[in-house]
Amino acid sequence: MASTSVDLPGAVPPAYGALAPGSDEEKKVVVQEETASIGVGDQTHRKLKSRHIQLIGIGGTVGTALFVSIGKGVLNGGPGSLFIAFTLWCTFILAITLSLAEMVTYLPISSPFIRFAGRYVDPAFGFATGWNFFVFEAIMVPFEITACNVIIHYWSDAVPAGGIIAICLVLYGAINILAVQWYGESEFWAALGKFLLIVGLLVFTFVVMLGGNPLHDRFGFRYWRDPGAFTELYYEGTLGRWLGFLQCLIQASFTIAGPDYVSMAAGETENPRVVLPRAFNAVFYRLTAFFVLGSLAVGILVPYNDKEMSTAFSTGAPGAAASPYVVAMNRLRIRVLPDIVNAMILSAAFSAGNSYVYCASRSLFGLALEGKAPRVLTRCNRHGVPIYCVLVVLAVALLSFLQVSSGGAVVLQWFVNLITASQLLNYSAISVTYLCWFAALRAQGVSRDSLPYKSPLQPYAAWYAFAGCITMTFVSGYTVFLPGNWDVPSFLFSYTMIGVTPVLYVGWKVLKKTKIHKSEEIDLTENLKEIEDYHVNYVPTPASNHFDRVLDWLFG
Repeated sequence: MASTSVDLPGAVPPAYGALAPGSDEEKKVVVQEETASIGVGDQTHRKLKSRHIQLIGIGGTVGTALFVSIGKGVLNGGPGSLFIAFTLWCTFILAITLSLAEMVTYLPISSPFIRFAGRYVDPAFGFATGWNFFVFEAIMVPFEITACNVIIHYWSDAVPAGGIIAICLVLYGAINILAVQWYGESEFWAALGKFLLIVGLLVFTFVVMLGGNPLHDRFGFRYWRDPGAFTELYYEGTLGRWLGFLQCLIQASFTIAGPDYVSMAAGETENPRVVLPRAFNAVFYRLTAFFVLGSLAVGILVPYNDKEMSTAFSTGAPGAAASPYVVAMNRLRIRVLPDIVNAMILSAAFSAGNSYVYCASRSLFGLALEGKAPRVLTRCNRHGVPIYCVLVVLAVALLSFLQVSSGGAVVLQWFVNLITASQLLNYSAISVTYLCWFAALRAQGVSRDSLPYKSPLQPYAAWYAFAGCITMTFVSGYTVFLPGNWDVPSFLFSYTMIGVTPVLYVGWKVLKKTKIHKSEEIDLTENLKEIEDYHVNYVPTPASNHFDRVLDWLFG
């Protein structure tokens, strides 16, 4: 393949650079965000602005785990293990981010990494990857609705669970069936709320540790010394401390994400080759700050032997009752703040569910575009929303009504546990896809210097990510292999998707007789002309009012 002409990072598209802002010529140019159809059957619209994309990654990643479940890490491994584990896993997320950024910026189409898996590796590999990602995202919607229900019951049990579920489903439907910019706006404000909550809790930690609390207790890093930075899990001594750290690393691997959510919006992003590189970089740095500093903060606020937090987790206390931040507030006799934190956590859970609806519907849409799901799912409404895909995801979300009965809630948790390995399998697939993409560029003589975005540390970063993710995929359920801990349901919950995904791959391969692509035969130009034509003719739409202009400046 001959090297194609693409925009370099920071370069101004010819048509854009030739037009003076506000000129008559500029006004006559039709902005392609309304009609850009990238690929046959893709009727989505490029309506998501830079500020939307900047915060979508945060919206999908930051849920109750960062504010509540993270406390389990302190109990299992101690503050030192939690901090080291979260910091280490962020390096794997960086490697994933670098791999995705290069591929997606080159070809920003709908559901990119799912479709790239089929184009650059093997159609059967794309089938297995796409359906694995869809199942993961779709099942997480009822999980987050369950979280919303539990969080509301922090205040009162009077509100019926069925009513809460119905309200969540109606809101998710309204937000995701309307034009995509409504989803972008809702996620922007919800993610902004999460951002403020995280920053507020980090500031809270800094203030109270220095004595700014009703007890005037200047405790600093006291709990790192007494009872200590590391605790033992299952066994005494070095082995016990290692297993405690491993449990924290497993938690980190299921908690920290982000770049995949940004990539799923690539096909609906304005000026993607300019916006996406900034978004990928910003998401990584912000999430690293949130999760690394967040893991440090909870280790400062509570010791690993805290009785209140341990009791809250063991009894399934609702909402923020198990949050290490709320536990610390109660210990320091700080009032009102726990209710505010619970309200903000409710917003975080709702926003995460909203992101899962979006990503699940777009992954199903991508599968349909590639012929790996019913063709009817490619149909979009007049706003460019794949409406049938959204309806399918909302139908799956009806599983959340299982929580109305206590037995049903257990069944719902089974569904969630069945797909917990899916995220790590997705990241492993992204790494494999990048390595095949890298090999194709080299085999076809395409210089990576000609790409819109050239990520550093490649292909070593992709190999590093693959090694870490595939290892953690198999390690995640290790506890069932410890003496006396064998449990068939737990084994199945941890490893079912590891068995199902290869079956999907082999099944599609046999059915369609697909072959693994050779590097020199991979088509690197499919949809490329449409992307380049879009950028050549792209003219930014000015903000309609001063308020939007300020937001675009702050988060653009």
